[in-house]
Amino acid sequence: MNFSTFKLKPEIIRAIDQLGYKEATRIQEKAIPQLLANNIDIIGLAQTGTGKTAAYGLPLIQLIDFNSKHPQGLILCPTRELCLQITSDLKLFARHVPNARITAVYGGADIRDQISLIKKGAQVIVATPGRLLDLVKRKAIKLGSIAFAVLDEADEMLNMGFQEDIDDILERTPSGKRTWLFSATMPGAAVKIADTYMNHPVTITAGSRNKIAENISHDCYIAKEKDRYVALKRMIDYIPDIFGLIFCRTRLETQAVADKLMKDGYNAEPLHGDLSQMQRNQVMKKFRDKTLQLLVATDVAARGLDVDDITHVINYRLPDESERYTHRSGRTARAGKSGVSIVLVNTREVRRVKELESQSGIRFEVKKIPSGRAVCEKQLSAMMDRLATTQVDNKEIDSYLPPVLESLSALSKEELIRRFVSAEFNRFLDYYRGAEDINVKVKKRPTKGEKAEHRLAGNVQRFFINVGRLDKLKEGAIVRLVCDTAGISSKKLGRIELKREFSFFDVDKRVANKVLKSLKGVTLDGRKINAKFAAKAKRANPY
Repeated sequence: MNFSTFKLKPEIIRAIDQLGYKEATRIQEKAIPQLLANNIDIIGLAQTGTGKTAAYGLPLIQLIDFNSKHPQGLILCPTRELCLQITSDLKLFARHVPNARITAVYGGADIRDQISLIKKGAQVIVATPGRLLDLVKRKAIKLGSIAFAVLDEADEMLNMGFQEDIDDILERTPSGKRTWLFSATMPGAAVKIADTYMNHPVTITAGSRNKIAENISHDCYIAKEKDRYVALKRMIDYIPDIFGLIFCRTRLETQAVADKLMKDGYNAEPLHGDLSQMQRNQVMKKFRDKTLQLLVATDVAARGLDVDDITHVINYRLPDESERYTHRSGRTARAGKSGVSIVLVNTREVRRVKELESQSGIRFEVKKIPSGRAVCEKQLSAMMDRLATTQVDNKEIDSYLPPVLESLSALSKEELIRRFVSAEFNRFLDYYRGAEDINVKVKKRPTKGEKAEHRLAGNVQRFFINVGRLDKLKEGAIVRLVCDTAGISSKKLGRIELKREFSFFDVDKRVANKVLKSLKGVTLDGRKINAKFAAKAKRANPY
């Protein structure tokens, strides 16, 4: 769908054309008409990188009265980087709108400068919760004229502990305002905010709720803990043209990994909360300009990192929650492009990968860490490709060639190639000479379901049931439902597979008809259960 179909003002359409926007994304297609035409509250759910800022930003620019100097639009977001990114985007959308003033307020910058900008008459304020409350308590910002409140990356704000701040801020805004909540996932705390502060919100979902983008492949590499950094280097070296983001869990680890990579000659820098705002801005600018190849970051620091063409996200450490993995992997494959998300785990963390698969509904492909020879071959091939595609300015270079040709005249073509390759390639050859295989074999441990299936000796009937993870269903609830309703022992129950909107479970064939009959007309948490026989599925395990 083209943006001209949304009935946006000509000055906004002009800005969109200058930005090169052609077709609206799915969240934009669904949200923009609703926000423009209806006086309603909206919950917008879409994966990271699908254009949520424009989905709410374009209607906001259209609806704000920029002839007034009072703040009418308030956008709350979790981090300084995202605050600055949103502000930059909104200013671009409003570049041809007369009198438009959009101001960012966030911690780590001079509060006096921010107060000065607000006093000049900012109609839209983009803020992190803590700094906004500070300004409100100093009476530098009054929220009584707010007509539109936007919660961007609501799930992450709640993960970062901003629940009380958000409550405090929203309570100070008019009850008649319109509230727009945009998020990649919808945790319970966000539902509570919607129930408390939103008036019969309409939910718009672009893609599946809490779903990871389909154009991302997910790879898993397993190494011993002592080989974690060595494995990271091999993966980077095996991808010569990588433009990547490496996630660590702590500031100390982020700095340590970045320091090691820089010492080893990689174009890498850290991004974490201990850096000054000026340092963070410098690093972010280099990464956006693509003069920095590898950014090593914490989850918090990387929020708001809206950079196109990131080829790989590497999880040096797994996050604690599946939602964080969703956000991490969403840094790649933006604007419909494809990308790769890599997790690096030790042998004890393999179970966490399986949990992540179950919680997120994704499947990791377990791959072997490349051998030293494979890395060298890949690097050599990439070097030859660059050589073959190098543009030559014959007119410029010809005057320099005679002495070069004379000094190399004694070398044959083959010898010349050998020396050229060696001059460019010796670093890799020296480092990977005699490199060991650091892959580890993980002994597969049977799951509870596999143990039960073995106990039943394959004599099972598979059931389909119309509830799943979206219904907050747990395996224990199925066990209780089946066993209590049918009056059978849990030993008669086999494998249980929870899907997003439905589930499967196996029971001993000898009691299958009894279970089917007992589940007719049964409800679970108020929802009518539909259970029926299902075909036995073939199962593959990658571990």
